[in-house]
Parts: sequence; C-alpha cells; structure tokens
Amino acid sequence: MQSTAPHSIFTTQFWLLGLSSFLFSSSFNMLIPELPGYLSAMGGADYKGAIIGLFTLTAGLSRPFSGRLTDRVGRVPVMAFGSLVCFVCGLMYPIFTTVMPFLLLRLVHGFSTGFKPTGTSAYVADIVPAERRGEAMGIHGMCMGVGSAFGPAVGSMISQSFSLNGLFYTSSIFALLSIAILMNMKETLKEKRPLSVDAFKIGWRDIFEPDVFSPALITFLCYFSFGAVATITPDFSDHLGLQNKGYYFMIFTVSSILVRLVAGKVSDQHGRIPVTLAGCIILIISMIITGYADTITLFLAGGAVFGISMGILSPVLSAWTVDLSRDTNRGRALATMYICLEAGIGIGAFLSAALFANKIQNLPLVFFSMGGFAILALIYILVIYKNKRGARAI
Repeated sequence: MQSTAPHSIFTTQFWLLGLSSFLFSSSFNMLIPELPGYLSAMGGADYKGAIIGLFTLTAGLSRPFSGRLTDRVGRVPVMAFGSLVCFVCGLMYPIFTTVMPFLLLRLVHGFSTGFKPTGTSAYVADIVPAERRGEAMGIHGMCMGVGSAFGPAVGSMISQSFSLNGLFYTSSIFALLSIAILMNMKETLKEKRPLSVDAFKIGWRDIFEPDVFSPALITFLCYFSFGAVATITPDFSDHLGLQNKGYYFMIFTVSSILVRLVAGKVSDQHGRIPVTLAGCIILIISMIITGYADTITLFLAGGAVFGISMGILSPVLSAWTVDLSRDTNRGRALATMYICLEAGIGIGAFLSAALFANKIQNLPLVFFSMGGFAILALIYILVIYKNKRGARAI
C-alpha cells in the first residue's frame, strides 16, 4: 500500500508515528544508564548482562507473534500493545525491589520492543513510496534516535535530582502519551482479520523468512556491539569519572541522528549493499576506539563513531529487508530481521558481561571481541557485494 501523495513522505500520519516512537523510545531508554547501579545495589552485580539480555530475549521470542499479528490484526494494535507494556512496567519497577523479581520484570519489559518496532516499520512501509523507503526509514529512525538520546540524559538527571522511583514513573508517563497518539492514527492494513487463537499459531516461516536472510544475518552480527555498549558503558563511565552515565548514550544517539538523515536516502540512490558495507567498517573502527579509550574524550569519541555506524546500518538494513519482502508478509519479514537484531543484542549483552566479569582491565577485550563479530559481517558483505556489484537495491 502506498501513500495517496506518491512522492511525499511528510504526511500527518508519518509525523504522528514519529512522535509516538520518540515517546516510546524515551520511555525505555531513560532507564538504561541507571539500571546496572540499581541492580548492583540490590546485590545483583553479577547479573548485569541480564538487564539487556533478558529484555532482548523476550523481544526476540515475541517477534514471530508480532509479525503475524501485524499482518493479520493490524499495525496500530501491535504498536499500542508494545507501548502499553512500557507503561505497565514503569509502574512496577518501584514494587519489584529484589534481584529475581527485578529480572523477571526485565523479561516482561522486553515484550515492548518485541511488538512496537515491528508494527511501526510495517506502517512506515505502507505509507511511503517505495523509491523513498530508505529515506523514510532514516527520518523515522531519527525520531527513535532523538528519544534514545533524550531518554538516558534526562533519565539520569531525574534520578539524580529526584529519585529512581521518579524516573520509573516518568518512563511510564512517556509510554502512556505514546499510546494516546496511536489511538488517533488510521490503520493501514486493508484486509484485517479479527483476533483469534489461530493468530497465535506460529510456524517456521513466522520465525524465519528466507527471503531476507542477508540483511538479517548482517543485523545479527553487527548488533553484538550494541548489546555490549548498553551493558558495559555505564561501568566504563564510572571508571572514567563521567558522572552522568547518559552522556555516552546522548553522544552516540546525536551522531546517529545526523547520519540517519542522509544514509537512508543515499541507499535509495546507490543501493543497500555499498552503504551497509560503509556502516560495517565504521562499526569496527568504533569498537577499536572504545577498546583503547582511557580518557573521557576518547570514550565519547568512540560513542560518536559508534553512533555513526548505527545511524547508517539501522535504516538501511530495515529498508533492505522491506525491499526483499512481499506486501502480504511484510510484518513477518521485519520480524525475522528484528529477531536477529534482538538475538545479537542479547548474546552481545551476556557475552560482554561474561568477558568483563566486573574487572576494568577486561574492557578492551570486550570491545575488541565485539569488533570481531562485525568483521565477520564485513566479510559476508564483501562476498555478496562482489556477486552483486552495481545493484541499486537488492
């Protein structure tokens, strides 16, 4: 389905979706810098990898369901459910104040990103022209990115100025506002079916769509680094004396936002593979810089370069996935990519925590190892680039 204005992406629906995504992204990202310290205060320092790992585990497991429901029940209900999970979990964090209940809540919280982005990406693909798909994914990603930058920085300020409970309730309010916007948006799925038990019967094709193997594999390998960054950088900030642990995330996201405005559009013009190749090379460089960082300046510089890499890879891999999918299984194709994304983040989180082992001297090992997975992605991209050189969009 395409927009009624074939050459325009700047519709009211598009900007409402962007605002909802900004609020949603702010809601769960504002918690990330403070949760490792919160868990350590409970006596759960050895479980830091689970903060991101459990979150992404549930997100990944829920992707087949969100993809199927997106294609059957509608884009808007799936998005609204994701934001609803954030709203409820924000209210529950002040109640779950011991290690195991906290980890259980992180597991539940993961349903939010398991649903919202799947429905959102399908909605964007429905309302924009195919020839501007990469650009649209980049601009919408900017809205998510602004939330990712705004959330951690403001979250740390709220925690320091008021309390952690104030932070949790603020997260919940942001999610509620996201839902309110979605409830006033027009559904774009033409052939909707009523919700039924059959909608939850998952087959292999709901888990893995072979048509999108290439962008899904590259996503998996590249997002190990994201899991490590989300898990380890709060401790890295403490080690370097960076008081506001949200600054790294703010620098990372600001640089990501600036690149997103360009990367998707360039991939529309020159093809997904060359732009993905550039993003992967920059990702490897960012892991090397971060691994060697021994000052706040170098640490934040690594975050800026990491943001550039993610600003390139995120919209281009999403657009590439949609390019390879059919209209009738767009949600399933996107779910496959997001399953690989969550798997990469989750494994990266657990692996980085195990390699770190709460020992500062292990920080270089963590980031160099994550760079190694990005090198594997680079090798795969070079192979398909050699085979499909000159392709505009695969």
